[in-house]
Formats: sequence, structure tokens, C-alpha cells
Amino acid sequence: MHGSVENFVTQVMFGLDPLWVATAVLAATYALIISEKVNRAIVALLGAGVMVAVGVLDQAEAVRGIDFNTIGLLTGMMILVSISRRSGMFQYVAVWAARMANASPWGILLLLQVVTAVLSALLDNVTTVLLIVPVTLAITRDLKVPAYPFLFAEIFASNIGGTATLIGDPPNILIGSLVGIDFNAFLYHLAPLVVVVLAVQLVMIHLMWGRSLAASTENRAHVMAMNAIDTIEDWTLLKQSLAVLGLTVLGFVSARFIHMEPASVALGGAAVLMLLDNWQHHGEKAATNIHKTFSDVEWITIFFFLGLFVVVHGVEVGGLLGLLGRELVELTGGDLALTGYAILWSSAVLSAIIDNIPFVATMIPLIKTMAPSFGGADQIGPLWWCLSLGACLGGNGTLIGASANLTVAGIGERNGVPFRFVTYTLYAFPMMLVSVAISHVYVWLRYF
Repeated sequence: MHGSVENFVTQVMFGLDPLWVATAVLAATYALIISEKVNRAIVALLGAGVMVAVGVLDQAEAVRGIDFNTIGLLTGMMILVSISRRSGMFQYVAVWAARMANASPWGILLLLQVVTAVLSALLDNVTTVLLIVPVTLAITRDLKVPAYPFLFAEIFASNIGGTATLIGDPPNILIGSLVGIDFNAFLYHLAPLVVVVLAVQLVMIHLMWGRSLAASTENRAHVMAMNAIDTIEDWTLLKQSLAVLGLTVLGFVSARFIHMEPASVALGGAAVLMLLDNWQHHGEKAATNIHKTFSDVEWITIFFFLGLFVVVHGVEVGGLLGLLGRELVELTGGDLALTGYAILWSSAVLSAIIDNIPFVATMIPLIKTMAPSFGGADQIGPLWWCLSLGACLGGNGTLIGASANLTVAGIGERNGVPFRFVTYTLYAFPMMLVSVAISHVYVWLRYF
């Protein structure tokens, strides 16, 4: 990396120090993202453009900073979910959960959290809440119970469940792609803890809201009259979607043996399902479906990642991350365990204050610079799990901590369920601290 800095020193505008220029661009980018005055994708792309314009990076170096594995994995999964959703399978799961709970509000609250967590691990948490929340709102309206506890609980469950796998939460996608950690490693190291954290959350949510929820016999009967089978809109597409999703997950699990990266698996699965959907329909219908599928891709998220990768690479090339890495190692006295705890807690608190995606994108190269101090890249594995746990679970702390939070809040507001920043934080931040404390005990017992 030192060589990269040397290559760009003479190219920075007006002969300015690339470290300070890159730091200023990063700070301005973060400030605008946090302010939410301008769409974050626009901010990230502008930040990337400034990095190139002032000479911290040239275009070729900027492109080298973009991780295609992350972009391809996100895009492929978005396409898979877009097509699968048209079959009605996700609505089926939500109605099934309501009937399984015998239309009891506290039972539905519990089961929807479990369903949300599982789907978030297998798909991703933003997509999961987009699918589950509308059905949740319909069920709570029929039961005439407040929707806020359900939506709050689903935010937490989505971020907790997404922590368990490579594809469940954007921070994990970043860590997996940029560090080279596979699907199975995330399952092995994080899934056991996620089960414990989710169980504790279920208890806390029940004590806060579940035990006081009640619905009339008549309203419960209305929900029990729902037929889950009726939510299936396309049986052929359902079978195709389940088959391709199953093969895709199998591809993630066996990626090391078949020598394929997660992006290739996800995009391959997406292409196969699009082809099957295209075969099923002909002419104008097929063309409409393809356009609908691609329009469902969250291009704002994709371009946010593209710009963010360039901004963070500029800071890395400028030398700031290497400097901070050395400082952190010095502060912790070169103690791996102390460094891990510092990363866990700082990641949790900071991810609650700022979106966890840009935070993790900045932290990954920072942690990489610490590897020589601890004996090489093979010795810092626990630090990646501390980063993942802190960022994913810390994202629950405030409304702006994770993308899933803002997604649920937006849907809730449009449906008359107000989400206030302070109210949410008063409930969420203490719960988030409990989950991080459990994680601290876990990493202490398992790694340190």
C-alpha cells in the first residue's frame, strides 16, 4: 500500500497531502450521508468523483477499489427475490405463521420474529422486511392490535438473523467479499450466537409488549379464516423459485469445492430463474416480467456501494487507515483480545449512530493493516467476527443504524404507524447493548 501512496503523492491537486485530502472527502461524505439531506447514493458517487478529480486516485485505481463480488452478490440476490416474490411464497409464510399461532397476537409476534430472522439469513434483511412488513400490517389491522411492536420486533429480528450468514446483512457481504471468508465460515462462527441472541430478544419483546397484546374472538376468527394456499399466485413459478433458491444456497455452501465466488453463484442462479420465468411466459408478458425484475433491483443501494468503495479506497491509498490501524494496535498494547473487544463495542456504538455499511467498508482495510502486528492475516480471524457482530447487531440501536430499520420505518409511516427517532432509540439502544454484551461473552469464551 505504501507504493500506492507514493504513486499518487505528486498527482494530488495543488500538491496537497493525499492523506488530508482523502480524509476531508471521507468526512464530508459521511456528514452528508448522516444528514440525510441528499440521497446517499448521490453522496457516495460525488465523493468518489471528488477523489478522482483532486488526484487522490486516477480512474484505473478507483476501479480497482470496487469489489465486484459484493456488487454481483447483491444484484443476483435482488433478482432472485424479485422473481420469487411474484409466486406469493413469502405471503404464504406470513399467513401460515399467523394460523400456526392460532391468531393469538403474542404468538404471531413471536413467530413473525422467527420467520423474519430465518428469511433474513437466507435472503437479506432489507428484502425480508419488504416482504414481511406489508403482510404484518394486514394481520394487525384484522386483529385490531397496534402494529408498532410487530414492526419494531421485525427490525431487530432481521438484523439479528442477517448476522448469521454471508448473504444476510450487507456488512457481512462486505466482510466476506473483501476478506475472503466463505458462507460456511459465517454459519460456523456466528449462527450459534445468533440463536442465543434471538432467543433473548424474543423474551425481551414478550415482556415489553407481547404479554399485553390482546384481540377479540371475532377478530381472531377473521385471521384464522385466511387460507395460506390462496396467497400462492403462480404454482409453477413457486416450484421453480424454490428449486433455484435451494441450488443457490447449496452453491454458497459448496463454493470452496466448486471453485466459485458468491457473486458468480448468485448471478448464475438469477440468470437461471429469469430464463425459466421467460420460458413460462411468451411475447409481451415475458418482456414485461424482465423489465419488472430489473426495475426491482435496488439500484440506489448498488450505486451507493460503487461510490463508497472508491471513497474508502481513496482513504486507504492516502494512508489514513494504515495510520489509524497502527494507533489502535498501540492503544491496545498489541493484545488481540483487547483489540477485538474494542472493535466489537466501537462498531456497535458507531453503527448505531451512522449507517453500518459505510462504517464497515472503512473498517475492513483498517483491520487488514493490523495483521502484521498480530503475526499475519491468519491470526486476526476473531477480529472479523467482532466487526461483523458489532456492526450487524449495533445497527439495531437507532433508526439510522441499518438499511432495514429505515425501510420498515418508511413503510410504517406510509401506513399510519409513526416511527419517532427518540422513541425507537429509547427501546432499541438498551436492547442492542444486551445483544452486544452476549456477543462479548461469546467471543471471550470462543476466541480469547
